[in-house]
Amino acid sequence: SEFSLIKYRVFVEIEYFIALCEIPLPQLKGFDHANFAKLRAIFTDFSLADAEIIKGKERITNHDVKAVEYFLKDKFDQNGWQDHKEFLHFALTSQDINNTAIPVSLRHAVERVMLPTLTDKVLQPLRALANEWRDVPMLARTHGQAATPTRVGKELMVFVERLEQQLEYISKVKFAAKFGGATGQFNAHHVAYPDIDWITFANKLCERLGVTRMQFTTQIEHYDHMGALFDAFKRINTILTDLARDMWQYISLNYFKLKVIKDEVGSSAMPHKVNPIDFENAEGNFGIANALYEH
Repeated sequence: SEFSLIKYRVFVEIEYFIALCEIPLPQLKGFDHANFAKLRAIFTDFSLADAEIIKGKERITNHDVKAVEYFLKDKFDQNGWQDHKEFLHFALTSQDINNTAIPVSLRHAVERVMLPTLTDKVLQPLRALANEWRDVPMLARTHGQAATPTRVGKELMVFVERLEQQLEYISKVKFAAKFGGATGQFNAHHVAYPDIDWITFANKLCERLGVTRMQFTTQIEHYDHMGALFDAFKRINTILTDLARDMWQYISLNYFKLKVIKDEVGSSAMPHKVNPIDFENAEGNFGIANALYEH
């Protein structure tokens, strides 16, 4: 959501300022490190009202990241830190913030929501059903025609194995960030403070945020690793589309029966029907999701 993007922009700006204090830059030696917790609370306590304030500033500035900077400068004024506020966003371009905030938020989304949901709600139940039905015989089909005997559990394990392999791919994908100033060379940083090793500084900052800093970039991160991640999720969606289609076919062959749920209506004209609409909707939703991943 845009709310989350704004919130993670705030997060990166705050962590960057804290890292500058930890060097410390000469002008930031007087900033009390005891204030770091209060600074970080701006992110952890970030609210919809805060996001609306930033959107209001954006309508004036016509610049989304600058609006975040102005929001934080207001916070510095309110806390009596105004002497240090000009080091917010020091020597950065907007994409240093965006191309760090997005991979951090993406990593959190993948590790905290997407993968646990896929494992707990899809993979583990499939494995449990495969184990429960491992000895249940079923007639396999090729080209839609009767072929040879198989077992229901084995057919479900096909999907378990496919999903597990894609999860292994995802575990190897980097969450890559760009953090290097206007066009990737730390020009303004070096001019202002030539004795500081800004490359090491940025590498450590990104590592602390849980992302991998790309060492050679233009103004933006090149998105290769993000593309690899999305391709892996596309393959997962394709696997689940195959599962939905197979289950639809098994239902049509009377291998499985849909439960009749009281008060649910399968058809406005044929009350005896129970339709496999969940599998049909799933196929459509996976298709839309893959179209978005490719856009």
